[in-house]
Order: sequence, then structure tokens, then C-alpha cells
Amino acid sequence: MCGIAALQLRNPLLHPQMGSLLSSMMCQIVDRGPDSAGLAVYNTPGLVSEGTSTLSLLGKEQGLPVAEIQLAIAGMLPSDAEAAVRVVGDTTLVSAAVGTDLLVKVVSETLPAATIIGRGEHVAVMKSVGHPMDIAAEHGLEAMAGSQGLSHTRMATESAVTAGGSHPFSVADDLCLVHNGSFSNHATIRRGLLREGVVFDSENDTEVGARYVASRLQQGDTLEEALVNLGKVFDGFYTLVVTTADSMAVVRDPIACKPAIIVETDDYVAMASEYRALAALPGIENARIFEPEPGKVYTWSL
Repeated sequence: MCGIAALQLRNPLLHPQMGSLLSSMMCQIVDRGPDSAGLAVYNTPGLVSEGTSTLSLLGKEQGLPVAEIQLAIAGMLPSDAEAAVRVVGDTTLVSAAVGTDLLVKVVSETLPAATIIGRGEHVAVMKSVGHPMDIAAEHGLEAMAGSQGLSHTRMATESAVTAGGSHPFSVADDLCLVHNGSFSNHATIRRGLLREGVVFDSENDTEVGARYVASRLQQGDTLEEALVNLGKVFDGFYTLVVTTADSMAVVRDPIACKPAIIVETDDYVAMASEYRALAALPGIENARIFEPEPGKVYTWSL
């Protein structure tokens, strides 16, 4: 029984409120997942910047002081890459004006034990174990601006309570996936992806879903097509939210066993596991409010 809260802001005037709105939504789903939590925020000043790749690393302790990490990474990149390392809450962010693949290579060589939990030009991913609102406060969510935000409060059922098992899973540039439910055939699908050369970071069934979506997108699927194909392959009960740099998608399993409510206005689209997480959003009284249909993929773009 996990909790999901997601927000896409169509009106740029609302971007300064992204963090406070998402924090308010997240507060209402804490009891659905009290053991750990994760966040993904898009286009948040101070965390990411245009023309710069950013990697989110699990944990604030990486085995070396921040200054040493930054110096080592900068020494392996072009002189104009402007490498930067900073700690935000329980997350280490590494940025540089180079392609993501190169930055991943350099970070993996510098910090071979590090776990990359987010990557891209637009997204920063943060997750930890503990009370979800403590995690949100530790990372400073309420003060963050941005174009989109995604949060997940976890009640672990398919794997251990660890920060690495928390959602979202971000396994390709600017792609994030969160999940309420369970995939009953994830082990079979994992084995197929392993044979294709896909590398996994956890035993979590949700990571299998994220790796599958990333694989389908790499093969040329649109986000909607990738999720339609997921519905043909994955068994189980689930509600998924997937975000990219400029889009958000929601899908439920064909039985619609897990809850989801969507609110849509000219200014924003929001989704949550329960209506109470949406009730305080601006203009809610005039919004289109609906429960997504079983098996149907809903997508929105900025």
C-alpha cells in the first residue's frame, strides 16, 4: 500500500510553488508508506541547469570528502566542463557540462561503490529511509521550484526496506517511474532483460518495470506505446506514474486494483493515490477530477 503524488505545472507562474504544492500532497499520503520515500524534481534551480548533466548518487557519504570527489572528477573531464559536487539532504549530486554517458563513466571510475539513482539534464532524484516528511524536509522540498515533481511513500512488500529500494527508479536520462502495487512475474522479465545486457541496481520489482520502459523507449516506442507494451507483458496489480523531461503518464493494471485520482486544469495536472492529497491544490473547485480507467494510458506534455 504505497502512496504516489505527482504534479506537472503547465503554467510557468506556478513553477515557484512546485515544492510547496508537492510537499502538501505528499503529507497526505504518508500513512500509505511510512518506511521510506523518494522524490524527483524537474528543472529545479540550484539542482540542475540547462546544458549540464546531473547524476544523483544514493547517500551523502561517498567514501571521500566532497572537495576530493570534485577535484578527481574535474581532472578526468575537459577543462571547461565546470564539474560540481554538492550534498542535498541524503543525496549527492554531481554535475558537469558534458554528456551524461561520459559523466557516468567518470563517476563510476572515481566512486566505484556509488549507486546512481538519477541522471539527465532536467531531473534530480532524492531518496532515503525514514518518515517521508522528514525526508522531504531534509532535502528542502518545500522551497524548491520546478516544472514537475514526483513523490513516493513506500510500504515495502517485494524487497527490503532500503534507500536503494525506494522509488522513483530513474534508469535513463530524465526518466522516472514510481509504482504502487506488485509485479508477479518480475523475476521472469528481469531474466530476459539480463540476457539483453541490462544491468540492475536492486532486487526491487519496480526497477524491472523502469528498466523495461527504458528499453522500450530506446527501441523507439513513445512513452504511451512503452506503457501499453508493459501492460501486455507484466502481470500483477499496479498503478504507475512515469515522468520524462517534458511529459507525465499514468496507467493502472487492467483490473484497476490500486487507487488513483487525477486532477486536470489549464494550469496543472496532478495525480495522487487519494483525493485528500489533491484537495488543497489551487483551483481544485473548477478542476476536472476523475479516476483513470483500467488499463488505459494517460499522457500529458509540457
